[in-house]
Amino acid sequence: VQLDMEGALTARDRVGIQDFVLLDETTEAAVISNLKKRFSKDLIYTYIGTLLVSINPYKELDIYNKKQMDIYMGVNFFELPPHYALADNAYHTMLTEFNNHFILISGESGAGKTEASKKILQYYAVSCPSTTLLNTVRDKMLMSNPVLEAFGNAKTLKNDNSSRFGKYMDIQFDSQGDAVGGHILNYLLEKSRVAHQNHGERNFHIFYQLVEGGSDKLLQQLGLERDCQHYNYLTQGECAIVSSINDKNDWKSVKNALQVINFDEENTSHLFGVVASVLHLGNVRFDTDGKGHALLNDKTELNWVANLLGVDANKLLEGLTFRKIETKSEQVLSPFTIDHAIYVRDAMAKAIYGQTFTWLVNRINETIENKDSSRKTVIGLLDIYGFEVFYVNFEQFCINYCNEKLQQLFIQLTLKAEQEEYEAEGIEWEPVQFFNNKIICDLVEEKHRGIISILLQDEECLRPGDATDLTFLERLEEKMGNHPHFVHKLADKMIRKTLERGDFRLLHYAGEVTYCVVFLDKNNDLLYRNIKDVATQFKSSLLKLTEMLMAKEAWYIRCLKSNESKQQHFDEALIRHQVKYLGLMEHLRVRRAGFAYRRKYEDFLKYKPLCPATWPHWRGLPADGVELLAQHLGYLPDEYKMGTKIFIRHPRTLYATEDAYEKCKHELTRLQAKYKGYKAKGEFRKQKEATKIETCWRGAQARKEKEKRAWAVKVIKRFIKAYINRGQLKTTDNSEYLAFVRQSYLNRLKNNLPVTVLDKTTWLTPPAVMTEASEVLRKLHYRLMVRKYVRGITPQRKAQLQLKFITSCIFKGKKESYPQSIAQPFANTRIGESGDLIMQCEHLFECLTQLSVIANKQNAIKVVQGIKVEIQPGKETAVDFSTGQEPMAYKAKNGHLMV
Repeated sequence: VQLDMEGALTARDRVGIQDFVLLDETTEAAVISNLKKRFSKDLIYTYIGTLLVSINPYKELDIYNKKQMDIYMGVNFFELPPHYALADNAYHTMLTEFNNHFILISGESGAGKTEASKKILQYYAVSCPSTTLLNTVRDKMLMSNPVLEAFGNAKTLKNDNSSRFGKYMDIQFDSQGDAVGGHILNYLLEKSRVAHQNHGERNFHIFYQLVEGGSDKLLQQLGLERDCQHYNYLTQGECAIVSSINDKNDWKSVKNALQVINFDEENTSHLFGVVASVLHLGNVRFDTDGKGHALLNDKTELNWVANLLGVDANKLLEGLTFRKIETKSEQVLSPFTIDHAIYVRDAMAKAIYGQTFTWLVNRINETIENKDSSRKTVIGLLDIYGFEVFYVNFEQFCINYCNEKLQQLFIQLTLKAEQEEYEAEGIEWEPVQFFNNKIICDLVEEKHRGIISILLQDEECLRPGDATDLTFLERLEEKMGNHPHFVHKLADKMIRKTLERGDFRLLHYAGEVTYCVVFLDKNNDLLYRNIKDVATQFKSSLLKLTEMLMAKEAWYIRCLKSNESKQQHFDEALIRHQVKYLGLMEHLRVRRAGFAYRRKYEDFLKYKPLCPATWPHWRGLPADGVELLAQHLGYLPDEYKMGTKIFIRHPRTLYATEDAYEKCKHELTRLQAKYKGYKAKGEFRKQKEATKIETCWRGAQARKEKEKRAWAVKVIKRFIKAYINRGQLKTTDNSEYLAFVRQSYLNRLKNNLPVTVLDKTTWLTPPAVMTEASEVLRKLHYRLMVRKYVRGITPQRKAQLQLKFITSCIFKGKKESYPQSIAQPFANTRIGESGDLIMQCEHLFECLTQLSVIANKQNAIKVVQGIKVEIQPGKETAVDFSTGQEPMAYKAKNGHLMV
């Protein structure tokens, strides 16, 4: 839908103009009107030359899918609506010129800077060539985002996912354009948020994700409860639970991302242990003794901190409640008051979290950095904090100072690039009036006179107490009392009424901000001296960042908030304020100072149908063709200039050309229709000849197919007829089928023969035609199995079987216990030295069989039914043999069996 609505210049009357440079009027009102018109149609992106302006719509737009990304790859910067075009052009310029680039994303908190950075990174991940190795690198770079957001982002009054640190990420590309690695630099994490949040704000996301999403087992190991209200550091803003944030789902995303970027279980466990230690530290509460000194009555939370950090609990307690003063001869412990103890506790929590965040960034860098030493080109993404006015602390002062430096860099690079282009093209440069904020940067950073220098010089500011605040403010008033951008207590009465004790005000390029020197106490992270190091390090880091950016080609994205309430409407007053302080009007005036439109000759030659000399094909140099075209269109000498590209001064000139081109295209369409008709007729004649050949060929193929089918029908009919006559005697009609039946049965029988002589059931039922043959085969097979079995019997086994045969003849069917005893193997009988027969038999049947064989009187044994002799367990009995008139057996008076 968006692409249909845009249509480059032709859509200007319906949805505004996508490039502000082509506006007829360059007033602030015209700019805002154009933004509003496009915003109403969900067109949130606009150009000022090559600068991209983005407005946060506060809703999901279906313009970030893979299909949309593919459309933008490798096209001209102005061929498609502003969207991925800036990212794609930076990429292809880097490949063509083999140099380094960076994209500066700026705007206030909540304008969408972080989202813009993520979308660009996703675009590079999709657009670059794909291999398994590169996919791994891309996954790691993409997955670094949710981890850094969890540990570095928080809900603020302006933004539910506000970056509370500055991030610069270099994406490294090899000579083929493959993304092979990356490196992240982080700036000024807002550590004060760990210990304190304003009303309506939250701590860093990771704390809530751990408490709400961590497993029961993990929380138990860390000594945590699944209740954010239980922790002092999570409840100061009174909005621990926010409907728009799903901490449980975000926790799963973070866990998954840590695995992708190669965090093993040990490092992950330590990481969450440190996060939990900060929560426990925030719950350490102090009491006071009679002298006003801080005491710790309940050591439960402190012991958890010590355990999770691997430190001695007593040493930790000493550090939280005493100050160590070293003299030449000894160390003295001076007890803290409760206020000092709380301050040290919070300072420690902030220091622990700050060091953890630095460690985390370093670990991610180890994972995503490319170790290959060959030369790489890079595209840097700078997602820096937005200009802030809402919370008075030292981080805010540094954030706004950073924004001043970046604005200064933007002005320098923009003017420099524009002026260098005009000089290279031999076109006269017309100076543009703009606000140069160098005066504000000098106010903060100038040697010996700037605010930071005064802060570093004043040793008093390194000690706590009211004297520090007043001393520092007096030094500021003394050094810069007459500065036009510094307002303080000595100002006129009206201004003085708006300032509290210890306040001073800076007139930034983005507006006035009041600062309170109390930040000196609240941000002395480690024993009151760290602010000096912080200020020095941040100033140094910012200087290095500026130098690094100056060495790269710059691209800009300016992000605007559409409203303060995160709704889907356009707040003109808010937009006007942002347009002003982001320098959009100055940038527009710079771009319009000379020529509104500039385009490569090859691109401008799309208008060649407007000139007979260049239509339909221009075979000469592109510049010569453009010159002919411009003259034919009646361009006056002061309306355009020719350099390495064509420069057109007024948008109306381009609009007239575009309108003529649209009219010409309409006429050309009619000509094309007639020509296409003529071509189609010629193609039809050719096709007609080819159709004859195709007809003959298809006829030959059809005849072959007919013969195959006739043969198949004949075979099938014969088979069906044979099946119908299968029960009759063998004839010509059924002989083939019967042969098939016999063969089929024999094949199945071969795979299903019985494997033992005892198997009498698995013989396949034969068809009628095979009944007799099947019986013969069955007998042969069983005889074969019997022969194999007999040949495998040993002499010993044969003797046993013979004995069992005799036993079977004598006892089978005559005694109930016969089936149980016959299964047991018979033991050998041995003859003693004196000729006595010694036998050991488990069953009577075996004994009697052995006796009958030795005596050779098998017929002497008679089996009498109905006598039952019970033998008690553990007792013996005997059988007495005697002679009598007739065979009989009975139980004698002595309990023996008499035979």
